Amino acid sequence: MNILILGGTKFLGRALTEAALAKSHEVTLFHRGLHDGDAFPEVRHLIGDRNQDLDKLRQGNWDAVIDTSGYEPDAVSASTQMLKDRAAHYTFISTISAYAHLDQVQLDETATVLQVADAKDPGQLYGAKKAQCEDIVREAFPEGALLIRPGLIVGPYDASDRFTYWPARGHRGGHVLVPLPKERIVQFIDVRDLAEWTIRLIEAGVTGTVHASGSSYTMEEVAEACMSKDMGTTLTWVDEKFLVEEGVGPWMELPLWLPSDSLVGMLHMNNAKAFEMGLTTRPLADTVGDTLAWDLTRDSSVPRVAGLKSEREAQLLQQWENRG
Repeated sequence: MNILILGGTKFLGRALTEAALAKSHEVTLFHRGLHDGDAFPEVRHLIGDRNQDLDKLRQGNWDAVIDTSGYEPDAVSASTQMLKDRAAHYTFISTISAYAHLDQVQLDETATVLQVADAKDPGQLYGAKKAQCEDIVREAFPEGALLIRPGLIVGPYDASDRFTYWPARGHRGGHVLVPLPKERIVQFIDVRDLAEWTIRLIEAGVTGTVHASGSSYTMEEVAEACMSKDMGTTLTWVDEKFLVEEGVGPWMELPLWLPSDSLVGMLHMNNAKAFEMGLTTRPLADTVGDTLAWDLTRDSSVPRVAGLKSEREAQLLQQWENRG
């Protein structure tokens, strides 16, 4: 197949490119050249901004398009109009943030999505715009639209640190603060599993809407998998009430933690449809190990985007211990 990827050198786009090449597909990347622009020298690169350089796509024809970088409805409308007569199949990477009631667990693809007019904060506006983009794709490709709504995507090249924090923290050793309860359900999908599955769906011409949050684990399973016994790591389980009282920031300051009265559905979706459609996920240990191996190649002097700072964690652990 001849596949056009809008994006293609950063995280998911990179994994999709690798997955497509592994299946011997011909790949064209349309991107701004800002993120590892030298990657994949064997494929065709069209350098441009989707907001002003779509004319660069005018001479091409593709079997399928994968849109990894569509956030604004106007931009997605422009790309679908440009490509609707140049491709038969359009995959749009959306998000579970499109759902309106993420305070509920086990939502499936029939759950209500957000409307832009009802968005109350930036997070909801992001999800509502993604839902609006989905409608635009469906209208432009009525017989060829595949809408994938991932949850938390993790793995090598994940510079968001929303999962990377945990393997890196385990490797650093010492006393590690972990949020109770141990049986809390968390979900995420390895970027390579998402990419390989997406390519398989495109090869089969699959259409429709499906979310992809990956496998489910308990917080204890994740914490244990990320901790290094060689580094003398010790887990210290801390009560949620204490974390709230101390103003610990969910999700970004303490990755994978969402208070029980918040958007817990983000880490606890019903993924039955994705698995019925052939999604497979690799062992947790593989994701942890490969993520850590990649993280160790990063410049340690560059501040991480998410995760407790060492001083902050030490202070919290001391306060927790002082409570007896």
